Amino acid sequence: MDRYLAPNTQEALAHHHLSENWFNWDTEHPSLDETLIAGCASYQAFNRYLAGSDLYLLPRSRSELEGVLKRYAYDAIHNTIATARSTLEKGGYGRICNLVEASIRRVLDENDNAAHLLDLHRSRSNSSSNDMNATSPCIKIK
Repeated sequence: MDRYLAPNTQEALAHHHLSENWFNWDTEHPSLDETLIAGCASYQAFNRYLAGSDLYLLPRSRSELEGVLKRYAYDAIHNTIATARSTLEKGGYGRICNLVEASIRRVLDENDNAAHLLDLHRSRSNSSSNDMNATSPCIKIK
């Protein structure tokens, strides 16, 4: 994870803050902290993609990868808002989504992160499909 979001980045700090202060993070201010939610959602999106546990269709291009990461981030935003005891300010959801999308683009633009993330699960997928083909029995139909 440090390759994409180092511990000192806004996203990692937001994730850490929400994780450590889960019981009162949403009551510290009269309305929800949009940058905190966005940073944490971005971090969770990359973390979920790296785990790959629910990744069934592998992205084939940067735009598909960005779409997967955005979907994961939107899930995290919805989960965070649903459990919060404070409300968002008017237009807050749109601002959070814009912050998340900018964060995801920034990470993908750095170094060769997009290519590395695209190749990450592809190598595992190719090796597992080769294993399945090698061990599957042949059935002859007359």
